[in-house]
Amino acid sequence: MSETLVDWSQEAGFALPAQQKVKRRVRTPATTEGPFLTGALIAIALAFLLFFLVLPLIVVFYEALSHGIGTYWSALAEPDARAAIGLTLFVAAIAVPLNVVFGLAAAWAIAKFQFPGKSFLITLIDLPFSVSPVVAGLVYVLVFGAQGLLGHWLQANDIKIIFAVPGVVLATIFVTFPFVAREIIPLMETQGTVEEEAALTLGASGLATFFRITLPNIKWALLYGVLLCNARAMGEFGAVSVVSGHIRGLTDTMPLHIEILYNEYNIAAAFAVASLLALLALVTLIAKTVLESRFGDELARGARRH
Repeated sequence: MSETLVDWSQEAGFALPAQQKVKRRVRTPATTEGPFLTGALIAIALAFLLFFLVLPLIVVFYEALSHGIGTYWSALAEPDARAAIGLTLFVAAIAVPLNVVFGLAAAWAIAKFQFPGKSFLITLIDLPFSVSPVVAGLVYVLVFGAQGLLGHWLQANDIKIIFAVPGVVLATIFVTFPFVAREIIPLMETQGTVEEEAALTLGASGLATFFRITLPNIKWALLYGVLLCNARAMGEFGAVSVVSGHIRGLTDTMPLHIEILYNEYNIAAAFAVASLLALLALVTLIAKTVLESRFGDELARGARRH
């Protein structure tokens, strides 16, 4: 809505001296679309959400439980499924903290200092957003694979990265490391360096300044980035599929295990594992919604992109 000042005396059909003219505010709508078009646009948006988000989620849980709760628990208790669940949580437990450390360091350097190559560093942070995860996985194979750049040295020292857990961890870190940094960089740039400079002037050390001033100012945006990073880490498929080798019980994460079960026409088990992954995503979504409702203004500043 916008407001326009209107001379009420002119509307009444007579004129007053300039000193006695009183203007009133008239609200005009921000858009001029009629109710039919507005309703149609809302209906299209709701239909899109229903058919592409809500219904698939309902189908996942329905198919997972359609053969009974016993079949559902048996699918989740199967050794390969438990190994896939454990590996997914293990990889996320490594990738997310490392990305938090990297994100904080990168955001601190970019937002608080001026140095040559700053724009290049920002571009590197955005690289996983522009590179296909499959291409990223292939790059790791070309570097760490048996015939790769470091393959002979790794084999000579009995170090396994490709088709092993380290490769899965590295691929997950690559595709998830922008999330934390990109959430807190805009917020830290908005806040500036005044508070940190004041603390340093008063005799605080750099470490004390970071933990007592910088970190409390970005804590909710940081947590928001952690949630997004964790969701992507648990659901990553492309890069992990290339470097894992699909070794059941060893290098298969939950998304890869779901693919194997589905290709084997074990539909009930595939949907059972998929429902657990969807449940983890819903928990992340609920936590994200709670953060947005309680700390919406700060998170909006942190989520703003350059």
